[in-house]
Amino acid sequence: MLVPRVTNPFPGIPLIESPLFPALQGTMGLTPEEEKVAADLHERGYAVIDFPDPEIGARIDRVKANLGPRFTGVDLTDPQSNKTGGDRRVQDAWKFDEDVREIAANQPMLDLLSKLYGRRAFPFQTLNFPVGTQQEAHTDAVHFSSLPERFMCGVWLAMEDIGPDAGPLFYLPGSHRWPLLTNSMIGRRGYGSTLASAQQPFEEGWRALREAYGATEEPFIARKGQALIWTANLLHGGCYQRDQTLTRWSQVTHYYFDDCIYYTPAFSDEAVGRLDLRNLVAIQDGLPRPNTFLGEVIQQPKQEAKKKLSARSIIRRFRLSA
Repeated sequence: MLVPRVTNPFPGIPLIESPLFPALQGTMGLTPEEEKVAADLHERGYAVIDFPDPEIGARIDRVKANLGPRFTGVDLTDPQSNKTGGDRRVQDAWKFDEDVREIAANQPMLDLLSKLYGRRAFPFQTLNFPVGTQQEAHTDAVHFSSLPERFMCGVWLAMEDIGPDAGPLFYLPGSHRWPLLTNSMIGRRGYGSTLASAQQPFEEGWRALREAYGATEEPFIARKGQALIWTANLLHGGCYQRDQTLTRWSQVTHYYFDDCIYYTPAFSDEAVGRLDLRNLVAIQDGLPRPNTFLGEVIQQPKQEAKKKLSARSIIRRFRLSA
């Protein structure tokens, strides 16, 4: 007897975040290994894999050699020096480092993410770190979001073995299912505002959710070449670095998915259609990825029109082009 394919009535929800995931899982064309990744993302909001590149060890070594001198204020070669006092990251090194670009644009990773989300994935940003961030718990969804929601994810690659004293990454399993915090939820206006930290206005809300759900942090004690995939709303951060002489090399790649509006929620007011839109280029091919809604391109509004917007002008603000 043939089993009928399940029709997905919610194409605007990533497959691995859908409430229908158990019914849809068999239609996603996943291998047994990929099914485990999908189930972990659905239940926990993250999944651990071995990075799918046979050359990853050599790539990592070249990236560290190339980027190491760019971190000023710190001697990464001295095993006794404090590694936490200088520069902590290089953003978008894919623009000049071929190995960073190849890691971000890894085709097996793109294929996997596309299966998991139900839309074609593309990388748009890289961050390279020689030490841990020691950041408070936060979600990427206040920095990078999409309409429809949640079509964004991150992949964190361990570029060395990372122990508990090196300030490992941590995450709160299951927090991806909590409410997505927006400016309207916390009672502030975001559009046109300035912030020293896009995360700071939302920290009280995240702390309240952690207390309400009784969530606890789990560290990612990683070995070189392991990668962590996490969903847009998973709370994560960096543990306190107990040994300041240690490095904690890593690369983060952020991915969006096709046919979405891409914007920054910390500087947006969604309720009245005021979005801080992003102008993106896909790392794998260098081509623009325009903001689209159901296949139609959304034009960036003219600067002089921004102050005249109201709830009734949402359609005019995002004029559709054929």
